[in-house]
Amino acid sequence: MRRRVAALVERAGYRPDEPIVVGIQRGGRTPVLLAQGRTLGGEPLGATTLTYAASLSKQMTAACAARLARQGELDLESALSRWLPRLPAWADAVRLRHLVHHTAGFPADADVDALLPRDADRTTQGIIHALAQVPALDREPGTVHAYSNAGYVCLAAVVERVAGRPLPDFARRHLFAPLAMAGTCYWPGPGPTPPGAAPLVRPRPAPLSLGDGGVWSTAIDLLRWGQALNHDELGVSALMQTPGRLDDGTPLDYAWGIGVRSHAGHRVYRHGGGWPGLRALHARVPDLDLSMVLIAIADHTERRVDLLNGLLDEVTRGGLSDSEHTRPT
Repeated sequence: MRRRVAALVERAGYRPDEPIVVGIQRGGRTPVLLAQGRTLGGEPLGATTLTYAASLSKQMTAACAARLARQGELDLESALSRWLPRLPAWADAVRLRHLVHHTAGFPADADVDALLPRDADRTTQGIIHALAQVPALDREPGTVHAYSNAGYVCLAAVVERVAGRPLPDFARRHLFAPLAMAGTCYWPGPGPTPPGAAPLVRPRPAPLSLGDGGVWSTAIDLLRWGQALNHDELGVSALMQTPGRLDDGTPLDYAWGIGVRSHAGHRVYRHGGGWPGLRALHARVPDLDLSMVLIAIADHTERRVDLLNGLLDEVTRGGLSDSEHTRPT
């Protein structure tokens, strides 16, 4: 299987010297892992290399919100203005469920970013301050699905207020520690990367906002995360896998921080992540007890999509058999 994974990596256009790590796991079996290349710091890239997860973080943020909602502490129908009163009057019409499913009607990410100080690190406070400068929303909340990083920054800020503790602490206590994801954390700075992490192509401005991103993890931990959701170890999988709807009832193909897709007749939950010089994808197929991850650093392309689809083709055709499992490399 590892040879077939290597062939798919090559077919997707990755040279042998380009740093990428790919992992596949079914159930409790030993993961199939392939890693090649080196980090920008010169260290070999591997399954335990700490790397930026970018928008893969959204499903962790959503899991924190889902836990609070399941316990009755977070009302998804409450207005955003209740939790972030510094925002303009338009926040009265935004419900927390709008943030979860990207239906809040927020400005495009590029328009929000244009309001940030030039060359400043991307921070939670910076994003919320930028939103506070927006006089009105272009779209009525609940009427259209439009992917929004700022929406998940706000969702994370609400989680902190409801929980009464910083998001990194809450996530460590309720997500990462129970799942033995020792290499995973939210990182708000002040440095551009956590200690021991693979450096970014551009250290500054640093991605320090929490919710839309902020998580640093490893390939082996992200496989563990996928399997935990497949087995509902956190007790929130059913809620997280529920697709959203517009206010008029129109169904969406986006659930709680994860896209909802199908492949060869199987329901697939997947999400990508990107930052300058980094591309990531995470997918899981619960009815196959399957979790998959790929992280490419020093990559500015979208080859990851073809690679993941090729891996899904391989697995759904039965290419991953019990006899072909190898130990991590």
